[in-house]
Amino acid sequence: MPRPVDIVRCAWCGTDPLYQSYHDEEWGVPSHDDRDLFEKLILDGAQAGLSWITILRKREHYRAAYDGFDPGKVARFTVARQAKLMQDSGIVRNRLKIESSISNARAFLELQKEFGSFDAYLWGFVNRRPIVNHWKSINEIPATSPVSDALSKDLKKRGFRFVGSTIIYAFMQAVGMINDHTIDCFRHGPLSRMR
Repeated sequence: MPRPVDIVRCAWCGTDPLYQSYHDEEWGVPSHDDRDLFEKLILDGAQAGLSWITILRKREHYRAAYDGFDPGKVARFTVARQAKLMQDSGIVRNRLKIESSISNARAFLELQKEFGSFDAYLWGFVNRRPIVNHWKSINEIPATSPVSDALSKDLKKRGFRFVGSTIIYAFMQAVGMINDHTIDCFRHGPLSRMR
């Protein structure tokens, strides 16, 4: 790894150590773990209308509140559990987002049954290979793509909520389906070789 003084990162992560750590270690790394994919799908939905750093700062609390993002457990959350979540200041207390996280867990389990794993379903949209872009500036990076449009549409058809194309594009970036690190970023090259 380059020395800290030599590191060039994507401009969006700024100087916040938490943001930089997320950028350096997670963002754009191909994930094939269903629990991790579920966590990121739920957190990207929770982020709608907020900054990602807000969600990162709440992520450990989310993990506790959502039983480690076990989709089987989240799918069984009761109305009483939803009410408890609405009182939890450690997460985003938005009724629609909380309700959708539970219904999304149920839809997630159905997809696992149908495809064997969420990973198999999800990565089929990119032929199991990350899309590698070559952006010079973050200003070039789109908010959606034809693939995020198609995935969003299919997820909605299957009962998922808070999965609009913009949210799904951000999710695809996060789980490494799309490598949108700018070409000057020290992570672009190494992640371009990952699957």
